[in-house]
Amino acid sequence: MRTELGKIEQARFGLGGYQDACIGLHVTLSGQGWGVCDTKSSWDANLIKRSENTQWTEEGRNDNYAETVRYISDLLAAAKVNDVAKLVGKPVQATFDGNTLQSWRILTEVL
Repeated sequence: MRTELGKIEQARFGLGGYQDACIGLHVTLSGQGWGVCDTKSSWDANLIKRSENTQWTEEGRNDNYAETVRYISDLLAAAKVNDVAKLVGKPVQATFDGNTLQSWRILTEVL
């Protein structure tokens, strides 16, 4: 595991993720010599319909929507901003296992 310092390059709420079929928060993080995208999202109900073959329920999708909004609320509070667009430029600490992003956080101690 390694930890890198960087900043939020891009942050937006909308469609993205797998085949642009997920609605939620999509961010790009970068630092010296590295960059990575991360998303906190769920299948968009207008694009992906549940069928008898899916392994999730509409209740589960609603729970994921609520989890995403709470995550965004916590992120905005940590960054001391009131809009996802204002996350751009905020300092972050990212933890990687090899080249795989494991987690990241706003560096609240330097805000």
